Order: sequence, then C-alpha cells, then structure tokens
Amino acid sequence: MSNLFIPEETLRKQFRRIYNAIGYSQLNAAGIVAAEAAYTHGGVWYNAVNDYLCGNIAYMAEFLRTRLPQLTMHSPEGTYLVWVDFRRLGLSPDALEDFILHKAKFWLDSGAIFGTVGQGLQRFNIACPRATLTQALIQLETAVNELTQS
Repeated sequence: MSNLFIPEETLRKQFRRIYNAIGYSQLNAAGIVAAEAAYTHGGVWYNAVNDYLCGNIAYMAEFLRTRLPQLTMHSPEGTYLVWVDFRRLGLSPDALEDFILHKAKFWLDSGAIFGTVGQGLQRFNIACPRATLTQALIQLETAVNELTQS
C-alpha cells in the first residue's frame, strides 16, 4: 500500500477519476491495517530507519573521502539513493558499466540511463545493512586500486 497526497483539488480529482477508471481503487485489508499501524505507531521505527540511513550516508561519504578520493559523492536531498561521480577514472559509459559489474562485482544504476548529463555517474542504494554497504565499498576500492595501478 502506498499514499499519495495531492493538495491541488483539480489535479486530485483528475487523478482520482483516472485511478478509479483503471481499477486500482480497491485496497486490500492487510494494507489498510498496516498503513494504520504505521501512521499510529510507526514514529519510533521511522526515526530509527532515518537515523540508520543518515549514518550509512555519512559512512559512505567518509569512506570515499579517505579511501577513494578519485570518486565524488553527491549526498542525497531526500532519498536513500546516492550519486557517485566516476568520471575521473576516465572510463567510457560502457567501460564503466563493465567495471562495476565485472571488477567491483555488484550492480548499480548507471547515470547514463538518465541521458548524457548522467554519464560517468552511478547511483547507489544505501538502504541496506552497514555490512552490505561496507562490502560493496571494499569491493569498489579493490577494483579502483587495480584499475589505477595498472
């Protein structure tokens, strides 16, 4: 279940009309109960998750700053998706994709899918256990060091 808040009345009515027409107007009972529980009792959990994600962002920023200064991290402004600029490695978009998949041995969202402005950038999802993030960053560090030393 998800929520969508549309403050503008005209747009909200337009959305509701289309939403109802395509048959997604019925919620399942479990989703309603879960949403009610989240809004009623979820504050502690929400704050804990938010703190954890902020910790992962700070951890990644420090890791890149101290161990992979060739890469530049752009801190997110409202999500758990972190952009990292790989352009100083001098790899083409295809070579960067190959590098991430076959050398660092994990998968990221390529900025190239967002057009030329995203080329050379990769998007990390940091909404994961710190151990998973650490493993990915160490694998990335190993791959970058092999690339730059060859």
